[in-house]
Amino acid sequence: MKKIPYLHMLLFVLTFLTTLTAGAIQKGIDVIKEPGRIIEGLPFAGTLMTILLCHELSHYIASKKHHTQATLPYFIPAPSFIGTFGAFIKMKSPIMTRRALIDIGASGPIVGFIISVIACMIGLSLSDVVPLSKAEGVLSLGDSILFSFLAKAILGVTPDHYDVLLHPVAFAGWIGLFVTSLNLIPIGQLDGGHVAFAILGNRHRYLSMVLVGVLAVLGISSLFGSSGWEGWLVWAALMLILGIKHPPVIYWEVPLDPRRMAIAAITLVIFIITFIPSPFKLVQ
Repeated sequence: MKKIPYLHMLLFVLTFLTTLTAGAIQKGIDVIKEPGRIIEGLPFAGTLMTILLCHELSHYIASKKHHTQATLPYFIPAPSFIGTFGAFIKMKSPIMTRRALIDIGASGPIVGFIISVIACMIGLSLSDVVPLSKAEGVLSLGDSILFSFLAKAILGVTPDHYDVLLHPVAFAGWIGLFVTSLNLIPIGQLDGGHVAFAILGNRHRYLSMVLVGVLAVLGISSLFGSSGWEGWLVWAALMLILGIKHPPVIYWEVPLDPRRMAIAAITLVIFIITFIPSPFKLVQ
């Protein structure tokens, strides 16, 4: 008899509530004084939870396909401006081959990327373009190559003195793309690390060391007024704590086929077009 995953269900519900609250607060709603209006955070919460759920379930399904034991997704509620620290699944058995490693590592980011792009397209069509003078004192989001392209394609080429006030669905899509890029950084046991290790083997450790240094430099540069983000320092430290060495697969000798190599190339392209060196800054 299978056990009912009470913990997973509880965390999912709690994370839905915290993202719902975050979505309402983003609209200027005081959920303590007007608790009934919390439902207005649904466009943001529903979109973000869908992106995270599709990402993690794709990992889970790929793991099952390759006979790798994995848990259901653990969602992490958080008192942050987006209401969550994300979600993850935990591997409970070794990954057998490099083919399985690429399938498991790439499935989540690719599916999450697709859902995020759809959310961005829908949300941008509902967003407003305003002069930057009306956006002073607010948090400005950095643009990836892809998001800049989508904004120009859907809203038109905007002058430098204009900004986009994102609809909650577009904001959730932006977060989805940002989370995708974070997961695809080819360090350690991140999703991108899985793919890179399947290609590079033990040489992947040296790539991880270099990229941790790059993140640290981006973080330090932001402290001196240059482009970057202080959060990259935290991310670099977290990577060192979690470990930059990837565990081996059981049957390394099983070769990668052209389809897996193509999937690896796709994840690299997705990483490049979604990465944002300076994701957050305050408009003065």
